[in-house]
Amino acid sequence: MIKIGIIGPNSSMCSEELFSFGIELGKSIAKKERIFICGGYGGFMEAVCKGIKESQCIFFGQTIGILTEDNIVGVNPHVDIAIPTGIGIARNIIIINTAEIIIAAGGGAGTLSELAFAWQKNKKVLCVEQFDGWAKKLANKSIDIRYSDLLVGVNSTKQINNIIDEHVKRFNAS
Repeated sequence: MIKIGIIGPNSSMCSEELFSFGIELGKSIAKKERIFICGGYGGFMEAVCKGIKESQCIFFGQTIGILTEDNIVGVNPHVDIAIPTGIGIARNIIIINTAEIIIAAGGGAGTLSELAFAWQKNKKVLCVEQFDGWAKKLANKSIDIRYSDLLVGVNSTKQINNIIDEHVKRFNAS
């Protein structure tokens, strides 16, 4: 199983176009050997989870939401397992630590913090370039001199799937 992180804007910052793309993305990336980790609330996270649950490859435990609150109030209805942390935005590091590869689209300050954590933890992030936000701004950039090639610009669900498949092949070969 590969654990894929999903990061991006919440409901208040997620455009209709980005939400629609998230559903398409979810349908496209759902496979039996993939588990998805997100913040568990609305916006881009909900769209991707919805798409996953509308795909042909669904199973219980496939979508996991790491919540900021100490309860499950407001969790999106497409999350199979909601984990209430009660630690606020510090939960962002849990998402990044858990994921083996991350998909980012759009994004404000919360997404920026997750991108910075991913960089510090040497995690590859597939940054969708079609939508304004931190994912687009940081695609194909280096945050500092420690690493390079971690923030990969992507423009299609096919490209995202190809990179994830390559990542899985490299992981299985090692």
